[in-house]
Amino acid sequence: MKPSRLYIIITAAVFIALAVVFLCLPRSVYSELEKRELAVFPEFKPEKLKGAQYPQEVSHWFSDTEPYRDKFMLFSMAVRDKLKMNFGSDEDAVTFHSTESGSVPGPAADANPEEIADYKNKINANDNAKIASAGIIIVGKEPNVRALNAFGGEATGGTAHAAAVSQYAAELPGVNVYTMIIPLSSEFYMPDKAKDRSKPQLPFIRNIYSHLKNGAKGVNAYTALAEHAEEDIYLRTDHHWAPLGAYYAAKAFANAAGVPFKDLTSYEKKTIHGYVGSMYGYSKDISIKNSPEDFIFYVPKGLNPQTTYRDYKVNSNYQVVSEGPAVKGDFFYKYPDGNPGAYCTYMGSDKRLTHIHTGSSTGRRLVIIKDSYGNPVPSFLFYSFDDIYVVDFRYFSRNIKKFCADNKVTDLVFVMNVFNGYSSSAAEKVKKFLSQGDGTFASATPTPEKKPAGNTQNVEASKKPAAKDAAPATATSPAENVKPAAKAESAPELKPESKSESEPKGERKTAEE
Repeated sequence: MKPSRLYIIITAAVFIALAVVFLCLPRSVYSELEKRELAVFPEFKPEKLKGAQYPQEVSHWFSDTEPYRDKFMLFSMAVRDKLKMNFGSDEDAVTFHSTESGSVPGPAADANPEEIADYKNKINANDNAKIASAGIIIVGKEPNVRALNAFGGEATGGTAHAAAVSQYAAELPGVNVYTMIIPLSSEFYMPDKAKDRSKPQLPFIRNIYSHLKNGAKGVNAYTALAEHAEEDIYLRTDHHWAPLGAYYAAKAFANAAGVPFKDLTSYEKKTIHGYVGSMYGYSKDISIKNSPEDFIFYVPKGLNPQTTYRDYKVNSNYQVVSEGPAVKGDFFYKYPDGNPGAYCTYMGSDKRLTHIHTGSSTGRRLVIIKDSYGNPVPSFLFYSFDDIYVVDFRYFSRNIKKFCADNKVTDLVFVMNVFNGYSSSAAEKVKKFLSQGDGTFASATPTPEKKPAGNTQNVEASKKPAAKDAAPATATSPAENVKPAAKAESAPELKPESKSESEPKGERKTAEE
């Protein structure tokens, strides 16, 4: 047989095999790698034929739901990695050079903005880095790769958040109001060669705290984290911090609030091995998959906390349309080793209102208004407050003033990462809690909004032109931006995209089992 004929036969066989796979096999409906629901076949309407809208929707569905989608993506990553196809220049290739480590001392937890010390990276400052998909920066080498999100905010941003917190302080007499802005891991682990990819976060945090009024206080979590940057305070493979980082930040808050606080000897350490978080799916870089880490969380000893949940049902725009009845459950959920949903250990979901009666007797009752960075924080305050109410800033159907009065709340703290602290849209959401009535629900049939391409862009920033207090347009966090990537409505979702975000599939138990 002539080589040309053999070539034609092989090519035709491959083409036919691929056609059978893509046309005849079941379509994918959920991507574990990207932690999201895939497209559904579009509904036909005659008006969609104008401008070729319907064919475009069908084309998107066809490409988004290809059979074995995740397996093909994994194969593509592996090939690219073997061929060393980096996203930058030769200098962007990852090399690892260990350097001396160090930390920075700082002021008390109740922050004077001018006193928060600048942090100088002495841990991996000399490392090289490469730029992966979605602008995520990959540092180090297997099996200890770290993925970092860039921050694009200006030092003058965050005034909308400061104004919202100050308004809470003015309208909640008798309630101590705090805000605690959490930096991203890139603030502490960005190599010098990649510093131009991200803006410093401390000036922005200082700006928020300097604009607080009416007795509202800023909590200096920044220094608390900087002092322990050599420890595992951030997850390497996920866009969230680690529970240990939340512990140090919770300690800073407890000191600012003047409440009791117990160290880690009062907790039982639990470990989920082989964790690979959200940054794998966002970056499409196989080196993250090859760098699993331990997800370590801490369960308080000697307490019998009682946790009650009210789950929210949301529509396609992630607006609350109903609130479920109070249901007792467990604060801690347990995932098996290797499960990508380990960050859902805390409360299982963002789309719920949580009440923890801790079993302590301090006379203090706390409301935490948070994004998914705030999820681990309550677990370190069980010894500090008698009751803790956890409100996700994306989902709340009550009037916060009435809620605080009814529950005799003494303290309220905002716990948000820098993206949501920067976002004027997030600030507007929490301000509405002050004026909305109980049982405030969105229309069940809202006007569809146009979503930005990709799942790692800042949602709120995409809705309007960038402004001083808009979420940083250059930020490529999978993050926390007002909407989560959809998946389950009840139970573990946090993607990230708090997944905060979507519920990972797989076994889930309570931590006590």
